[in-house]
Amino acid sequence: MKIHLATHFGMCFGVRAALRSTHEVAKSGPVTLLGQLVHNPLVEEHMRSLGVRQGELDRVGQSESRRVVISAHGAADRQREAWKVAGFEVTDTTCPLVRKAHQALEGLVREGYFPVIVGQAGHVEVRGLRGDFPGAMVVLDEMDVEGLPFQKHFGVVAQTTQPLMKVLRLVEVLKCRHPESEVRFVDTVCRPTKQRQSALEELCGRCDTMVVIGGRNSNNTKQLAETARERGLKVWQVERAEELEGEWFVRSREVGVTAGTSTLDETVRAVMDRLQRFAAEAGAAN
Repeated sequence: MKIHLATHFGMCFGVRAALRSTHEVAKSGPVTLLGQLVHNPLVEEHMRSLGVRQGELDRVGQSESRRVVISAHGAADRQREAWKVAGFEVTDTTCPLVRKAHQALEGLVREGYFPVIVGQAGHVEVRGLRGDFPGAMVVLDEMDVEGLPFQKHFGVVAQTTQPLMKVLRLVEVLKCRHPESEVRFVDTVCRPTKQRQSALEELCGRCDTMVVIGGRNSNNTKQLAETARERGLKVWQVERAEELEGEWFVRSREVGVTAGTSTLDETVRAVMDRLQRFAAEAGAAN
């Protein structure tokens, strides 16, 4: 059994910056994180070890500390301002690429386009995008697009962790559904997501099994796993190395490994070490 690590994998610069900022804030006293910093249970455990408290972005003013942190997924401008007006010291760790998505949506609305977001309606990033534009509609599949009412001008952005090919396909569906309308798409899928998806595609061409590392509620991690399954590979998604079982790989010959953008480097190393041990044990048995 051979193990292949993707050329692009794991934690992106936005998540690293959010972790650094929260670390610094936590050093100087009590702080409350408004939601999940990133979608990774190991990061959550680490935050608790630092004494970081848990709060909710929507519950303005309900915090055990006067200092609060907005997660890397971002927030609506009105939410951010509401916490400041309520007298809280706000540390904003919103990923710069999520900020660009907010700016793109704002620009489309300002220019008269009807706002459409490709993404998961319940995801915190999408809720933040929609928070300042409650009239925006969220679509995730072709049926959602078919349900969009007629508009003269559609302006489309995407949740930053959606696969670009999926987004482009839905934009084409929208154009076909409303050929008389203008459809303007601003590509807000982030570069790290694109890099990890393209690196995964390369691995899928030479592997029979894929291990995807990341939080089970992490959208970009789930998208990596779904893509590998669509390519016909056996896929195992895990949050930590200890979840891996040697029997999963009895018939595997070429195993690919990738990780979502909120996965810690040490988690990836631990998974690689465990897989290498499985491979060595299988070789010794043969």
